[in-house]
Amino acid sequence: MFSHSQVWRAIDQIAARNDMSTSGLAKLAGLDATSFNKSKRFTGDGRPRWPSTESLAKVLACTNTPLEHFAALVLGRKAAALPGAHIPLIGLAQAGSGGYFDDAGFPVGGSWEEIAFPKVDDDNAYALEISGDSMLPVYRDGDIIIVSPNASLRRGDRVVAKTEDGEVLAKILQRQTATTVELASFNPEHETRILQTDDLAWIARILWASQ
Repeated sequence: MFSHSQVWRAIDQIAARNDMSTSGLAKLAGLDATSFNKSKRFTGDGRPRWPSTESLAKVLACTNTPLEHFAALVLGRKAAALPGAHIPLIGLAQAGSGGYFDDAGFPVGGSWEEIAFPKVDDDNAYALEISGDSMLPVYRDGDIIIVSPNASLRRGDRVVAKTEDGEVLAKILQRQTATTVELASFNPEHETRILQTDDLAWIARILWASQ
């Protein structure tokens, strides 16, 4: 048998072992960022609230955690190290230079560093390190973002885009038509950019950030 507190402790440990907060883990799993908050673990009248099997399945999938590993964490037993992957990493400022991406926006070349990260369902995923404060209040200097060039895009997604002139932008996809792409800024002091599709080399979705 296992208890309510043991299950939540295991989720906390999965987050910690992947160097992220429980909010970050929830977002990586495609859930609301507050799903695993301590305030959500009990109802208003004090009854225990358990995570759903769907939420648990998403957590295990996005962190590449075997079910037996999760069970060991629940029972307080020693579990094997979490399997993971190494993702290529460069600074966002470097991304505009030649030699780092092919024409489709996939990482190429041998000049990338690497960081360990749980398995992402995109073999072409890569990481960018934010520099400067132009993306405040969403991204701070030193934050790491994970980008998936194969992920589908929809309105409201956070994205990285590169223009044919070599400019790299981290924005919010506000609107996309056959001829234009409208990108809103995180920082209210920066205006929304409207780019012609022909002026855009590629655009990719941001899956996760290290905040």
